[in-house]
Formats: sequence, structure tokens, C-alpha cells
Amino acid sequence: MKRVVIAAAVAILLGAGLRAESGAKSSAGWVTAEPIGPVSVAAGQSATATLRFRVADGYHINSNKPKSDLLIPTELKLEAPAGVRLGAVSYPEGSEFALSFDPAEKLSVYSGEFVVTAKLNALRGARAGSYPLNGVLSYQACNDRACFPPKKLPVSLEVKITPAR
Repeated sequence: MKRVVIAAAVAILLGAGLRAESGAKSSAGWVTAEPIGPVSVAAGQSATATLRFRVADGYHINSNKPKSDLLIPTELKLEAPAGVRLGAVSYPEGSEFALSFDPAEKLSVYSGEFVVTAKLNALRGARAGSYPLNGVLSYQACNDRACFPPKKLPVSLEVKITPAR
């Protein structure tokens, strides 16, 4: 009985070590979003929401415009609250990155911190108040040895509509 328990414990520890060595990250994901303060916009006017993200050290994600159709682009999708129309979402340019096993092939990636902006247009007849703006950042993380299944990171911010000026 003791041998079975010890063998099971060794198997669990070895399995945990192999998972850590493979570069797999916890279910929290490889990208985090910084907290976002409220975005104020007057009815009939526009404002820009700035969303800041951070890719975990040792990882990268494809940019919004990867160099191959086979790669999954990073994309922010937002759902506008009542009284707000979404304008253009702007992404930074990716940095060139080459994998050690194929240095000639350059990828377009984000690593470290990056910023995505979204134009918000408050309709002229929008009611003053605070409204949630929710969305999701879709991405695929990789390290220098492997890419991992795509993930979705929920994001949200508060839009404060003020009366028209």
C-alpha cells in the first residue's frame, strides 16, 4: 500500500515538472489587462478608450496583422452600450521576431506591453449616465518552442456620458 502511495506521489510530481518545463502557463493566461479608468464623453462627441495589455515574460502573441494567413491575429471586439457607437479600433505595429529554429522567418508579434485604442462616439441624444463597455481580446500565445491554444481575455470599462455641451 505504501509503495502505491509513493509511486502515485512521484508520478504526480514528475507530471507537474513536465508541464512546467513545456512552457504551459496557468489557466489565467499569458496576457493581462491593466485596469482602465472611466472614459468620459459628452453626448454628440467622441472620445478614445485606451486599453493597456501585458504579455507574460518569455511569451509573445501574434500582432493584429500577422505575416501569414495561417497565424491567428490578436483582435479586440467590443460591445457598445446604448447611446454609444464604436468607431475604429487601432492596434500597434508588431515587432519582428524570429524563432531560434528558423531565424530567416520573421513574425509580427506583441511582447511585453502594448496598447489598443478604440474610438467611442456618444450619440447626440444619449442619456447622461455611466454605462459598461464590455469586450474580449482574442489572442494566441507562443514561446520560442510552441504555440498554445487561442484564448479570450474579457475586458471592460466604464463609459460616462455627460450632457451635450
